[in-house]
Parts: sequence; C-alpha cells; structure tokens
Amino acid sequence: MQIEFLGSGGAIPTPRPGCTCRICTEARERGVPFSRGGPSVFVHGPDILIDTPEDIRQELNRSRVAHVPACLYSHWHPDHVAGLRIFESLNLDLWRWPHQHRCTDVYLPRQVAADFRRQRGYWEQLTYLQQLGVVRVTVLNDGDAPEFGDVRVRQLRLAEQYVYAFLFEGGGKRVLVAPDELWGWQPPAGLGTLDLAVLPMGIAEFDPFTGERRIDERHPVLKSEATFDQTLAIVRGLRARRAILTHIEEPDGLSYDDLARIEGRLRREGLDVSFAYDTLLVDV
Repeated sequence: MQIEFLGSGGAIPTPRPGCTCRICTEARERGVPFSRGGPSVFVHGPDILIDTPEDIRQELNRSRVAHVPACLYSHWHPDHVAGLRIFESLNLDLWRWPHQHRCTDVYLPRQVAADFRRQRGYWEQLTYLQQLGVVRVTVLNDGDAPEFGDVRVRQLRLAEQYVYAFLFEGGGKRVLVAPDELWGWQPPAGLGTLDLAVLPMGIAEFDPFTGERRIDERHPVLKSEATFDQTLAIVRGLRARRAILTHIEEPDGLSYDDLARIEGRLRREGLDVSFAYDTLLVDV
C-alpha cells in the first residue's frame, strides 16, 4: 500500500484568502509544501479515496491518481464532503453515444449516510450522481468490512459517534486512517500493532515553542476538538510503528518549517511522528 496525501489542511486551508500573515504570505509565494489544501488522502493498492474537500479537483489534478474506483466518507463536515461533485468530472462520458461512463463505488458508514440525508443536500447530490451513472452508493452497517482485492477495510467509530476512522489490512500491513475528530477517543485495547497511523494534528492550544497559551481556556472549541497535546497522547497509546499527522489548520500559525522543527524534537523524544504535506507519498 501507498498513502498519498492529496490535501493536508483542515477546515481552513493555507493560504487563507485575503490573509497577509507570515504563514499565508509564504504559502502564497512558495506553494507546496507550504500551502495546504482541504483534507483528503488516497490509498494506493486498494485504490480508495477518502473524503472530497472543496478543492479535490486541484488536488487530484496534481496527484498520481488516474482513476478513483472507490471512495469512503469519514463524516459529514463540509471540508470533507463539499467537493463530491468531482465524480461527475472524473467519470462522466459526456459527448460519446452510447455513453461509457466510469463509475465510483461510494461507501457510506451507517451514521454518515444518516447524516448525509439531513445535512446540506448531500444525499440528493449523491442521488443525482447515481442517476447519471457515475457513482454507485453502498451504505455500510457497523461491523461491515468490505474487501478491495486483498485489502480489507474495517470501520471504527470514534468517540464522536458521527465520525469514523478506517483500518486497512492487507499484504501483511495494517494502516489506520482517522481523517478528523479525535476528541475524547482512546485507542481500543484490541486494535493491535499498526504499521502506520494517519491522524489529525489537533489544534495548537499552546505555542509548541514557547509554551504560551494560544487559545483561551474558556473557548468552546476545547470542548469539541482534540488538541495537539491530546493527539500526542493518542499516538503514545497506539501501537504504531509510525504516525503521520495531517488536517493542519491555518489558524494554528505553523509553517512547513515550523512543523519540521517540531518533528525533530518529537523524534529526539522517541516518537516517530511526522507531519503530512500536500503530494506526500508514503510507502507502507
């Protein structure tokens, strides 16, 4: 398996339009790896796309991905879903007659499917794409573990019950991909040893260099979003040979170079933790 990080940003990618801060100015001038698109990864081998942010079109165009036979959605938040019309561009055979559309199998965990029916017209959009013949929707029950060639994908509900992580098992390798929302989650005892864990970075409650508090302790975000320190505690609780952190938010004010410094410090502390960037390709 190979993991390709199509977009390593969060709900607010980098650069933020109109922002002239150090992080955004540098990203605008230098591009990748200083700039970050919305959160999405592609797992080569089983060839599965996970989530479609608004800028998935640009992310796929610069990627190594030639076709998307399958897609998994982790939860309903717009930064992970709002680009779902991409399947029309990817698969629609517009002018040829008779049509020879390609089709992507879209898999929705049970709670994600329920949320799609309630949130922002996602279900109606998928229904339209299914009518066009460019997607085929399957709703997964909790406990279902679809197989893609020799790779099995298990669903893991996180502490926030509307969001899922995915465990890829095949070829003697085990990879956990948790796209977002680790707040309150503890790795289950039976999860076993992982070759790679892909996790959201978490928000920078404290400046990672000075220790100064960056987010007021009364801020409600701290009651719904995992912090960077909490994510590191999860990493320490996982039996993972390597961890890569993604979903890096522009408001945290950390550049690619800043994250490289933090990476070096964590490795000196004995943690094999690195930070994703757009276009990163990782062999497992």
